[in-house]
Amino acid sequence: MLRKLQQKTLIKSQLLAYVLALIVGTTLLMVIFQLYKDVKPILKEQTDVFSSKYAVISKNISAFKTFNKESIYFTPAQQEALRRESFVKNVVPFTVATFKIGAFTTEGEGIPLFYTDLFFESIPNKYLDINPENWLWDSTRSFVPIIIPENYLSLYNFGFAESQGLPVFSKGMISQIPFQLRLSGNGKEKTFSSHIVGFSSKINSILVPEDFLMWANQTYGTPSNRCSRLLIEFHDPSEQRILAYFNEHNYTINKDELELSKMSFFFTSALWGIVGIAVLIILLAIGIILLSINLIMQRNKEQITSLFIIGYTPTEIARYYQWVITLVTLIGIGLSFSLSYYLRILYMKRFESLFSITSTESLLSIIALTLMIFFILFFHIMIVRMIKNIVTPKKHL
Repeated sequence: MLRKLQQKTLIKSQLLAYVLALIVGTTLLMVIFQLYKDVKPILKEQTDVFSSKYAVISKNISAFKTFNKESIYFTPAQQEALRRESFVKNVVPFTVATFKIGAFTTEGEGIPLFYTDLFFESIPNKYLDINPENWLWDSTRSFVPIIIPENYLSLYNFGFAESQGLPVFSKGMISQIPFQLRLSGNGKEKTFSSHIVGFSSKINSILVPEDFLMWANQTYGTPSNRCSRLLIEFHDPSEQRILAYFNEHNYTINKDELELSKMSFFFTSALWGIVGIAVLIILLAIGIILLSINLIMQRNKEQITSLFIIGYTPTEIARYYQWVITLVTLIGIGLSFSLSYYLRILYMKRFESLFSITSTESLLSIIALTLMIFFILFFHIMIVRMIKNIVTPKKHL
């Protein structure tokens, strides 16, 4: 009898509006969170944009600087001025080798097969874009690990090797080739064993461990504070003032790296913007159904009061509305889950055709279950509270 009375109070069009708004909002929310989880490793693997908040800068080389080499170095005052800029998080000078370096391979009785002069630089390990094994060094070791830029290998394979009829090398193959390093300076000379342990896609230099280079400069070179390149770590790489500042001071910056960082910022900003829209739509859906229930109860205030007077508790009166809203909510979120799952299949097929990726764990079921529990508990509490406000007389002061 109670259910038949309450059935007449519901307005189907309002329930339909609630379901539609709920489907749109929860679908957006689920797809965006899942998309972020799926896309983040793809971008990290392909461009490393999610950790790219730094760039390497140097001074432009002009005709005047050709004759005055000192002008290519950053003075302590210029470095400090950079540190004080609001968009700069940290300034890290490159440490440069100040001694002569030769790399060679030998065969048989020590006859050199190949020889070339080299240069070395180093930066703190936390700014390396790779984490190679065997990247530690101390004065008891006669082995020096080396990281080279990826484009060096590409230049050799597709340029030098092609023109000279030499074999090409993969990363794995060239990493297995041992060679010798001869360091000399200050009347001293020593030979170290070495091989390439990694390839950097971000630092365009031949890198060795910082501890080794500091020791070698002390032993074979002349310790110097001069620095011609700086690694700048940014708070926000999309800050518009960055490029303007560097152009104003005639500094050269790797704009490609900065553009990748900007892409990361705009990508995450766009995603969070859509999440905000989804949350807003969900709040509107909640508002629609709460307003609808409140109007129904106000319109049937006398009936609800009569039910309370004859012995029905607020919880019993609310139960039918609770079950209806719960059922409608479950249908809405169920449809949202199905739609989100289908959309994920579509975009993952597209990603798999463009990238070599491994599918990540789905968050959709967790998000859907969380939303279901939240909505059910929320509406159960709110409906009982609305009925209590109607049947419980307000005390007047």
